[in-house]
Amino acid sequence: MSGGPRLGFLVAGVQKAGTSALHAYLSEVPGLQLPAAKELHFFDDEARVDWSAPDYAPLHAHFVDDGRLWGEATPITLYWPKALERAHAYNPDLRLVLLFRDPVERAFSQWRMEWARGTETLPFAEAIRAGRARMAASRPTPGFDRVASYVERGFYGRQLARAYRLFGRERVLCLPHAALAADPDGTVAHACRFLEIEPPRASLYPRLVREAPVAAYPSVLDEADRTWLASCFAAEMRRFASLAHEPEQFDFLA
Repeated sequence: MSGGPRLGFLVAGVQKAGTSALHAYLSEVPGLQLPAAKELHFFDDEARVDWSAPDYAPLHAHFVDDGRLWGEATPITLYWPKALERAHAYNPDLRLVLLFRDPVERAFSQWRMEWARGTETLPFAEAIRAGRARMAASRPTPGFDRVASYVERGFYGRQLARAYRLFGRERVLCLPHAALAADPDGTVAHACRFLEIEPPRASLYPRLVREAPVAAYPSVLDEADRTWLASCFAAEMRRFASLAHEPEQFDFLA
């Protein structure tokens, strides 16, 4: 790769935790440059990129060299196999910004999105139980799936450990979804300090972000599903609590 500019940060996860809102806010920060379209899906591209000799020109085509710090938001990056490893090979000095949400609520939000898109046909209770068998048949990445991964994307402990192993704890910022919703200006300022960029002086809120699609959903998140999912996530939440910066800020760990 040439010695030109590279991406300096990634909003790498997690899906359905406010990454669209954060992308919109960070796009307004004068010292940062993000593509107009969220989710470039470069490091998780299994079809168009030759990972034995990757060509980064298609990635860099979304940016202009004007002195601002380049970054983008693709929330599957934290979850997808080899995506973080590919990002590290591209730039080991990358900084990762990670948003985390209650994994039970996150799973249901993902299911609602996929149902509204028509990419999911199973009711929620089945999708998170027997529907997980679909993961093994996923191609070209058995064990990982872009749609059926309602439970697996909530395994935050192992995902954060992998991010630390590759990039180091000091290059990873963990933010709570609830903080972004309650105090977007403060959360953006926190992210800017982490990226060593001057925070915006004017408030970025309110800001129009993408609304969830309206659909006639066949399922609700009931107590049985909550209890079952909580049992799936228990060990991962203990590991996440032992790793996360200021774990007390994540209300779902209480």
